[in-house]
Amino acid sequence: MNLPITKRINLCQVLLLLIGSLNVMTTVQAQIGVGAKPLKGAEVLFDGSRKMLDEKWTYWQGPRLAATLPIKWQIEKDPAGPGTVMNTNDPAAAGGKYGAADIVTKKEFRDFRLHVEFYVSKPGGNSGVYLQNRYEIQIFDGDTTSHGLGAVINESPSPYKLYTGPGKWNAYDIVFRAARFQDGKRTEPAMVTIYLNGKKAHTNQKINQVWGGPNSGIDGGNDGGKGITDTPGGIKLQAEGHDVLYRNIWIQPLDLKQSNTDF
Repeated sequence: MNLPITKRINLCQVLLLLIGSLNVMTTVQAQIGVGAKPLKGAEVLFDGSRKMLDEKWTYWQGPRLAATLPIKWQIEKDPAGPGTVMNTNDPAAAGGKYGAADIVTKKEFRDFRLHVEFYVSKPGGNSGVYLQNRYEIQIFDGDTTSHGLGAVINESPSPYKLYTGPGKWNAYDIVFRAARFQDGKRTEPAMVTIYLNGKKAHTNQKINQVWGGPNSGIDGGNDGGKGITDTPGGIKLQAEGHDVLYRNIWIQPLDLKQSNTDF
């Protein structure tokens, strides 16, 4: 078919726009979900190696700490992929003693984009990802309540239908904005947007307090968890005596001026 040159140019422009849109969509999709690679400017917090575990993590010095360095979390072969992973099943946390052997990054953060992949080996497996060592994003197989998997613990519903279940890798992609303060008083609560396995689970979810008491995280013992302070915190992973595995953890520091975490 012979088209006038102007129409051929317009058609080429449309095709280029479509190809560009597809490329953008592919890039966005590649940045979330299982296997997502670190964004530009992100720091890898765990690459599967013992070296990085010891260099970038330590035990959280909470009131229930019962473990001693070096970290007793084991580096194991990935049960569902290449490479190695870390296992949260620290002997000091046997019986579900959270806070007894939780590990936290040595570096502290305020606003950030975070990627974490987790694998629950057996039904009932329990762990958690703590933002700023305060706010828990729950990992609890079998629990579909606001205390269950994928919930901003006790503050949001569990997006349990997005979870693939035990024996498979899952991924959290998170943008977090820390609480804001003026003259020492909190003026805005923390806020988070979360994807679970590439599907949006929470959008601009406000987080009002630390749950679980002083053994849970920073400020957990302040005014029943409501006494949030204006201090940064690390990324913490919880040990509860279960075979919950982690891999491919990276973080990109942000500076979110507006009260918006949607992405």
